[in-house]
Amino acid sequence: MYIAMNRFKIALGRESDFEQIWKERETRLDETLGFVEFHLLRGKTEENHTLYASHTTWKSEIDFVNWTKSDAFRQAHKGSGEHSDIYLEHPHFEGFEAVI
Repeated sequence: MYIAMNRFKIALGRESDFEQIWKERETRLDETLGFVEFHLLRGKTEENHTLYASHTTWKSEIDFVNWTKSDAFRQAHKGSGEHSDIYLEHPHFEGFEAVI
C-alpha cells in the first residue's frame, strides 16, 4: 500500500473556497488502476492559515506514479493556478509506503 499526501496552507477566510474547489473537482480517480480511497483533511488554524492535506491511498507506489503521468491527472489539475491567491505557498508532497 502507498499513501500520497499533499499539505496545503490556505489563507484565512478562504477555507470554504478551497473545500468547494475540491468538491467540484473531477478527479477520475475511481477509474484509475490501483486507486483505493481519497480524503481531504482539515487541520488546525494557525495565525495566518488553515492546514489541509489531500490523502490518497493506492495499492502500490507505481500505481500512484502512473496516475501522475496520466491524462486523468492532467485533467484533474488543469486550471489549478487560477486559485493561487488562496494558497500561502506551494503544496508540500509526502509519500509513504506501508511497512506493516
